[in-house]
Amino acid sequence: MGIFSRTRDIIAANVTDLLDKAEDPAKMIRMIILEMEETLVEVRASAARTIADQKEMRRHIARLEKLQESWTEKAELALSKDREDLAKAALVERQKAADMCEQLGEEIAVLDEALQASEADIQKLQTKLREARARQNSIQTRLESANNRARLREVTNGSRMQDAFSRFDVMERRVDLAEGRADAAGMGSEPKTLEEEIAELRSSDKVDAELAALKQRMAKKG
Repeated sequence: MGIFSRTRDIIAANVTDLLDKAEDPAKMIRMIILEMEETLVEVRASAARTIADQKEMRRHIARLEKLQESWTEKAELALSKDREDLAKAALVERQKAADMCEQLGEEIAVLDEALQASEADIQKLQTKLREARARQNSIQTRLESANNRARLREVTNGSRMQDAFSRFDVMERRVDLAEGRADAAGMGSEPKTLEEEIAELRSSDKVDAELAALKQRMAKKG
C-alpha cells in the first residue's frame, strides 16, 4: 500500500512531518520519492491522453464543418431545382453536424480545464519531488557523517588501537631501561683533578722520551 492515495494527498503532504514520525527516515524518504515519481508519470500520461483526445475532437470538428458546408451547398442546389423538401432535409443534416460540433467544442473546453488542473498538479508535484530529493540528500549526508563518526570512534577507542598504544608503551619502557643502563655505567667514577691530569701529561712525556732514546740506541747498534 502506498503512502499516498492520490495526487492531492501528495500535494497536501508535509514531508517533514512524515519523516519525523518515521522509524527509518531513509527508507521512508525513498518510498515517498518513489510514489511521487510514479504519480508524476501517471499524471503526465493522463495529460498526454487528454491532449490526444482534444486533437482527435478538433479533427472531427473540422470534418463536421466541411460536412456542414456540403449540406448547405446541397440545400442550395435543391432549392434551385424547386425541391424544397430536399433542401429542408439537407438543412436538417447540416444542423445535426452543427450540433455535434457544438457538443465537441464543449467537451474540448472541459478537457482544457482538466489540462490546466493537470499542469498545476504537475508543477506542484515537481516542487514536492524536489523538496523530497533535497531531504533525501540531507538525510544521506547525515547518515554518512554519523557512520564516519562511529567508525572513527571504533578506530580510536577500539581494542586494536589500544593494543598498538600498549606496544608503544612497552617499546618506550625498553628504551628507558637501555638509557638507564648507560647512565648507570658511568656512576661511581670521580672526575680527575687538575694535578692528576698534569701528572698524566708528564708521564706521557717521559714515555715519549724513553721511546725516542730506545730508537736511537737501536739505530746505533744497527
